[in-house]
Amino acid sequence: MNAFWQHFADGILTGAIIALGAIGVSLAMSILRFANFAHAELLTFGAYIALIVVTMFGTVGEPIGQLSFGWTLVVAIVPAGIATALLALAIDRVVYGGLRRRNAARMTLIFASFGVGLVVRNAIHMTFGGDPEYYTRELTIAVRLFETIRVMPDQIVVLAVAVVVVVALHLFLRYSAIGLAMRATAENPDLSRINGVDVDRIVGWTWSIAAALAAMAGVFMGLTVQLRPEMGFNLLLSLFAAAILGGNGSLIGAVFGGLLVGLAENLSVMVISAGYRQAVPFVLLVVVLYVRPSGLFGARS
Repeated sequence: MNAFWQHFADGILTGAIIALGAIGVSLAMSILRFANFAHAELLTFGAYIALIVVTMFGTVGEPIGQLSFGWTLVVAIVPAGIATALLALAIDRVVYGGLRRRNAARMTLIFASFGVGLVVRNAIHMTFGGDPEYYTRELTIAVRLFETIRVMPDQIVVLAVAVVVVVALHLFLRYSAIGLAMRATAENPDLSRINGVDVDRIVGWTWSIAAALAAMAGVFMGLTVQLRPEMGFNLLLSLFAAAILGGNGSLIGAVFGGLLVGLAENLSVMVISAGYRQAVPFVLLVVVLYVRPSGLFGARS
């Protein structure tokens, strides 16, 4: 039973990171109207931009309390998010925007996203090499929770920050003018354009927000595990499984989908080999979509 609760806690912590990336996938599918398979590479790009910033400072800073990192890494998340958003906007202008202006089919955009992801991943590999990188090699001591669960202090901070970011994004989408315009565009882009919404501007905001969240998820993944050029690609199935499980365009759905995928992956190692855990999101996705094709929080058609 103790092992169950340990895997449960690990699943929640992993699911929080997946949820941040899945929100971007969900936004892209609902507003941009296609599945951007290059989104996973934005996680990797953001993680490595933060590594560059940390390297420029020469350290992650004096550890904060029991954490393994200091304020340098916290600050590095900002340029990582900005740089990743700029990359996403550049990709949209150079690749996806041109295809949209030519009224390309959705499948064409999807295949183009595979190509973009391959280019970004290999560019990172050529620049940084294939060896794992770390923000810090500072050793930390696990914290005991409820007498049966041990978690690293870094993981607790990652979970707390993820919760704050999700709540802030929910309030932004619900009450801000841009958030309302994004929701209207997701519902009906043509009607939104007729009513004065600058859809192109909303597309830019969508890319920026999705990319910034991806960068944050990448930094958190690099902090709790390690940095590798294929780290985003390895999360690709988990991200899309979480977004689709939650329901297209549903912020809350993406969060719950991420937590569900994280729990399923970590609890599955109690009954199957850890080498098969990456297949668990796919199995979960098939089961849920068979029961509810619109996803857990998606509107039934």
